[in-house]
Amino acid sequence: MQVAIIDLGTNTFNLLICNKVDGIFNTVFKTKIAVKLGEGGIDKSIIAKAPYQRGIEALKAHLKTIREYEVDNVRAFATSAIRSSKNGPDFVQEVYDKLALKIEIIDGDKEAELIYKGVKKAIDFSSDNKLIMDIGGGSTEFIIANSEGIKWKKSYKLGVSRLKEIFKPKDPITSEEIKAIESHLKVELLDLTENLKKHPCNTLVGSSGSFDTLVEMIRHHFDNLKENKQSPSSKISMDEYDWAQSYLIKSTLSERLNTKGIIKMRADMIVISAIFINYIIREFEIKKIIQSKYALKEGAMNVYF
Repeated sequence: MQVAIIDLGTNTFNLLICNKVDGIFNTVFKTKIAVKLGEGGIDKSIIAKAPYQRGIEALKAHLKTIREYEVDNVRAFATSAIRSSKNGPDFVQEVYDKLALKIEIIDGDKEAELIYKGVKKAIDFSSDNKLIMDIGGGSTEFIIANSEGIKWKKSYKLGVSRLKEIFKPKDPITSEEIKAIESHLKVELLDLTENLKKHPCNTLVGSSGSFDTLVEMIRHHFDNLKENKQSPSSKISMDEYDWAQSYLIKSTLSERLNTKGIIKMRADMIVISAIFINYIIREFEIKKIIQSKYALKEGAMNVYF
């Protein structure tokens, strides 16, 4: 049976098509289309006209692919930008009316749960707690988990698109702007701080496009191109991380657009992601970093099919 998940994120609409045989999923095709739904409106809780239309066109493209692969069943899930926008329900209704696709708007708690279920397919959990971080455009999810399951989870309205709209950083970003973003994070993440005191973690698991970008940058820079790209997870050494972090916060958009490993759709947001990741690593004394290639759509695939 061919099945598909569409993950309607704030920055990208992601498509995963799998073949399910005897309860086992094999990836047939996956792709993503940049939509940047938050552009020009996320701080006002609306999807502006241009990104609204980009979203419609992206879904048309994904549905064309789904037909070509003769998919038997499809589920579509909308996250932060759509659930927090005044015209999010209008977008969902228009998609149903014009494209006959039913979109399910999930809350932040459900989003975090599905991310955990996806990450669980990529990495092994032990008795030691791990902190999962999924940086989106509209929200960022944190999950504390170990082999027993989820200890705590929360979705924050701290996506990189929201932070970019709030702080409107210069190019390159200044040290004052970095401090302002970090101060904002400190205030907003007080309950994360409290829960990490209860459930200490020294391993950070990153499950978003930002962490994918870090891994690709590192692979190119350190000439690790022979590393197994088929593995659902990768370890990032602290030395590798320090290089990537230092490079990103000093870089201009033009430099990032010409940096191997940084795809165009990530170039303008990756600096804010780097600041966010660095804040978490320093504030909570993280010692190990793992990138998970699996997240919400893989979790949803296993839950709903």
